[in-house]
Amino acid sequence: KMSNERNKRILLELVKQPENSRCADCGAPEPDWASYKLGVFVCLNCSGIHRSLSSRVKSIRLDFWEDDLVEFMRSNGNASARAVYEKAVPPYYYRPQENDCNVLRDQWIRAKYQRTEFTGETKYPPLAYTTGLLWKKGKENMQFLKRKFVLSEREFTLSYYNKEDESKGPKAVIAIKDLNATFQPQKIGHPHGLQLTYQDDDKTRNLYVYHDSPEEIVVWFNAIRAARYAYLKTAYPTGSDEELVPKITRNYLKEGYMEKTGPLKESFKKRWFILDSQNRKLLYFKDQLDAEELGVIFIGTESNGYSVKECVPQNTRGNKWKCGVTVQTPERQFVFMCEQEREQKEWLSALRKVMSRPMSPMILLTDSSKQFFVNLAK
Repeated sequence: KMSNERNKRILLELVKQPENSRCADCGAPEPDWASYKLGVFVCLNCSGIHRSLSSRVKSIRLDFWEDDLVEFMRSNGNASARAVYEKAVPPYYYRPQENDCNVLRDQWIRAKYQRTEFTGETKYPPLAYTTGLLWKKGKENMQFLKRKFVLSEREFTLSYYNKEDESKGPKAVIAIKDLNATFQPQKIGHPHGLQLTYQDDDKTRNLYVYHDSPEEIVVWFNAIRAARYAYLKTAYPTGSDEELVPKITRNYLKEGYMEKTGPLKESFKKRWFILDSQNRKLLYFKDQLDAEELGVIFIGTESNGYSVKECVPQNTRGNKWKCGVTVQTPERQFVFMCEQEREQKEWLSALRKVMSRPMSPMILLTDSSKQFFVNLAK
């Protein structure tokens, strides 16, 4: 009993050290589990993934720790494991954070410790993964059909083919320049659901895809990131990894339904909104799995006359919801209604975050003003 109390004290001291104070795999603060096979401190979520790989895990606080295991943890730890298992992670490879979806965290742990992809022995990626089949949602319906996708890093394009008859050529050729990929398992209704967003004739379009294999979909995601990284390197030759890596792909700052009204005091209509903070765009769609935007509102800076505040609806024009958000742009005012106060607060804080951030020169370079034309009628 004495020695176990002492062992627990040693472990709690170890986990306070800076390199051990965050989960070795997702960076969550104050990990309280450990893999005593690998010598790493991990959070509860990641410990479950390690357990499923039959890696030995224990709770620092709740389990009994033998002296030799504590000694092993003391002589290893997160920093020395990282030096081995993350020695050669490519700069474009996505390192999941604690709030990322399960498939990303699960595959990162498997790639690191089970497949040892980043120890420097194998050249990554092992296969030139540029072509394959993905389940793709139909444009007008909820039916997913298998479609051939081809990613060309040389031409900076992603193409897909609609029918078995490929001689007709691809259904769409998407420029890597305008492509984003983000995991959306809840929205798509599949644990490996991936949303691909791109520009087409000044419209923002979405494709919704998944692969049955968790490994394959994450390989696709990182292949797209590799192509995006290569594109950014050519477009911004002086850009450092520190500047370019965050721009490879992004999760959207906030999305959800709000009711909106047009400029001519029409009645409120429910729309699905996506706030893309990198492009400073508030996009709206009829529904959450729509292929094409109905309109876009550019979100500039406070110093340029943009502001957001909560509002109490004066006259109800058919709005069912009561928690209002007013966005003021130099041209006009937009009123949105949220169903709940929590949603309203989240939208207010997300929009303020974008408005308080200075315009990045990259936006000024890449986006022509015509892209921010708002189709007000919709």
